[in-house]
Amino acid sequence: MRLSAHCFAVTGLGYVPPWTVNAGFVCGSEATLVIDTGANALAAATIHGYAEAVRPTNRITVVNTEKHFDHIGGNSYWRERGIEVYGHVTVQRTPEEFAIEKAEFAAGIRNPARRALNEAEVFYHGTALANPNCPIREDQILDLGGCTARILLTPGHTPSNISIFVPGDGVLYCGDCLTNGYWPNLDCGRFRTGGTGCSRWTASPALDPMDSGRTRL
Repeated sequence: MRLSAHCFAVTGLGYVPPWTVNAGFVCGSEATLVIDTGANALAAATIHGYAEAVRPTNRITVVNTEKHFDHIGGNSYWRERGIEVYGHVTVQRTPEEFAIEKAEFAAGIRNPARRALNEAEVFYHGTALANPNCPIREDQILDLGGCTARILLTPGHTPSNISIFVPGDGVLYCGDCLTNGYWPNLDCGRFRTGGTGCSRWTASPALDPMDSGRTRL
């Protein structure tokens, strides 16, 4: 769905029931920034299709907003195509952790016959573990061509969380730091870091549009 002149959301991507996954992308005149890659290669391909449909000639860069597999699961799709994936420097998931993630997905299949047939592997077809290859250690500004995107460190939900703010459009992509209709999501972080991350949205001069109520999350 279109959020603004440059910003888009891709919602309802598959994950562990009852949850679905959201992603997004920001299109300038020269480059497109894809925000999160979904839980698997199929999700990444869906995001890619939408992004290319909007700006087919743009170069593409990808950024992960945190370390959880529903945000980085599709990274391998992009890396196989030579596309850079940015993420917090601490996003370094292991093959053992990925195996646990897939086992938990398989355990959610209620039908024992389907579970025994390992049908969970269908969901992960073509998906491999790929951590970000471009580490983020500090705030950054990306020029996409007639549109800038600010990458901000906003720890909270996890210590690895970042947010992407598009000041010209008043749109903020905050990953799982804040979910509409729910308390701030600090399950895998700490309240102190969560307060630090959330306070950046209102205290930073870069986020002045939030004070007027115009910024969309």
